[in-house]
Amino acid sequence: MHETTVRAPAKLILMGEHAVVYQRPALVASLGLWMHATITPRSTSGVTLHITNWNHTETTDWSTVRAYADEVRDRWHSYAAHPSAKTFAQLRSTDPTHLIKVALGEAARAADVEPQPLALRVQSDQPVGAGFGSSAALGVAVARAYLEAHSAPFTHDLLFDIALDIERRQHGTPSGVDPATILRGGLLWAESENDALHWHSVKARAPVLSDIRIFHTGAPNESTGAVVDAVRTRRADDPDAFESIIDRIEDATRALRDLLSAPDVSPSALVDLLQEGEACLEALGVVPPAIRHHIRQIEAHGGAAKISGAGALTDPHAGSLIAYHPNPNTDLWDSLSSFSSFNAPLCVKGAHPLQSAHVHG
Repeated sequence: MHETTVRAPAKLILMGEHAVVYQRPALVASLGLWMHATITPRSTSGVTLHITNWNHTETTDWSTVRAYADEVRDRWHSYAAHPSAKTFAQLRSTDPTHLIKVALGEAARAADVEPQPLALRVQSDQPVGAGFGSSAALGVAVARAYLEAHSAPFTHDLLFDIALDIERRQHGTPSGVDPATILRGGLLWAESENDALHWHSVKARAPVLSDIRIFHTGAPNESTGAVVDAVRTRRADDPDAFESIIDRIEDATRALRDLLSAPDVSPSALVDLLQEGEACLEALGVVPPAIRHHIRQIEAHGGAAKISGAGALTDPHAGSLIAYHPNPNTDLWDSLSSFSSFNAPLCVKGAHPLQSAHVHG
C-alpha cells in the first residue's frame, strides 16, 4: 500500500436536469472546483478519517466501516423496493463521515484486495448544496484513492459502478450523470437507453462557454432526492402536461449541444435556449419565487439565467445558477452580488491521481 491523492472536479448541468431521470438526454460539463482525497498508510491498526473543511477527525476500524456501508446498502434496497419519503429519510444520516464510510465500504467490497490500515484526509473547494455534484465528487475521489492506494486493478466502468452505488446512498435513484461527468471530465452528452446511461464527449467549438457566469444562490431547504420525489409526484398528477415539459427540455438540450458544437454562435440563440430551459424548470416547480425574481431582472436586460441542478421547492435558495449576457462586460451581475460567484473553468480534466497511476482497462 502507498500514499496517494486523487482529485475530482465538480460538475455543472448546462441543460437537461430532471429530464435525464426520465430517459432524456443531458448536457453536462466538468467544473474546475476540486475535491481532494488523500490516503496514507497507517503503521497501527484502524482507519482515521479527517474532513479538513469541517475540522472533523475520528478513528474507527475496517469492520465498523464495512458494517456501516452494508447497513446503508440494506436501507437503500428497502427504499428502492418501496420508494417513499419515509424510506428515503432512512437513507440520510447526520454522521459527518456518512458518505466517506459508504465510499470506503463500497470500494472495499468491489476490490479484490484486503483493506489495510489507513488515514484518509478529504478537502474540498466545492460548496455543499450548490448542484455541483459534491457528493459524487466525494464518492469518486475516495473510491479511486482507495483503489489506487491498494494497487487494486480497476476499470473506469467498475469505478463508475462503485460511484453510482455511493450516489444512491445519498440521493436514492440518481441518473448517474454526476459520477459519469466527474470521472470523465470535459463536456458530456449523457442519455439513457434500455435503462442504462450512455455518454460520449462533445467538443465545444463555440467560445461562449467562457462567458457563462456561475453563481451559488445558497443551499436549498430540500435535498436533491426530495426535489426529485416532488417532481415525480407532479408527473403522477398530470402525466400529459409533464411529458410536454420534458419534451421541451429535451429539444432545448439537443439544440444547445448543436449550438456549442458549431464554430460560431448567435448570442441571441444562446439567450433563447437558456430562457427556455429555465421556463421548463419553473413549470416543474423547482425554482422558488425569490430566485425567479432575480432571473426576471436578468431577462429584462437582455440576458438569461437558469437553475443548474435539482433546484428547490421553497425560498430563499436554489443551489447553482448559470447566467449569460451577450455583453460579457455588463454590470448586470451586480444585481447578483448577494450570491457567491465562481471564476472556475468549465470542461476540465476528470478525476485523476496526483500521485501514483495504476489504472487498468
